[in-house]
Amino acid sequence: MQTQQLLKTLAPHPGKLLVFEYAHGQQVAPGYHVTEIMNVTYESMDCGEQANFWRETVVQLMGPGPQDRPEFMTVQKFLSIYHRVVASVPVRPDAEIRFEYGSAELPALRYRVGQTALEGDHLVVRLTPPGVTCKAHDRAVAAGCCAPLEPEMAAPATARCC
Repeated sequence: MQTQQLLKTLAPHPGKLLVFEYAHGQQVAPGYHVTEIMNVTYESMDCGEQANFWRETVVQLMGPGPQDRPEFMTVQKFLSIYHRVVASVPVRPDAEIRFEYGSAELPALRYRVGQTALEGDHLVVRLTPPGVTCKAHDRAVAAGCCAPLEPEMAAPATARCC
C-alpha cells in the first residue's frame, strides 16, 4: 500500500484506536511507540540482469516499556507524529509504506500493509510478513514467458526466464 493511501484511510478516523496486527492475529501490544519514520531507497540488480530502483516509507514500532500505559495510540496521535516527521524529512507519498516491528521473542521484520478494517472503536492495520520473490521470474510470468506456450509462439532466446 502506498503511504498516501494509508494516510487517506486513517484521516477520517482521528478518534479511533490504532491497532497493528501481525502474524496470525497477534497485536503489537498497547502502549507501543512510533520510534522512527524512514525514507528507504533501494537500488539493485536482479538475477535477470535488470536494474531496479524503488522507495519505501518505513515506520518503526517498538513495544511498550514497563512504565508505559497499556493503551493503543489514537489515529490522531499517529498522524500527528507522521506530520511532525514529514515537516523535516520529505517522505514520498507514492512510496510503499511498511511497518518494522520486533520484540524480544520476534526478530524485527518490515511488514507490508495487507488491509485495514474498522472494528468498533479500533482501526486495525493488518500487516503481512515480507516474502522473497524473483523479479526476473515475475516479469517473465507477467509477459507470458514462463506459461506453457505453443511451440510456434515460444519467446525468443533473449527473453529467457532465470
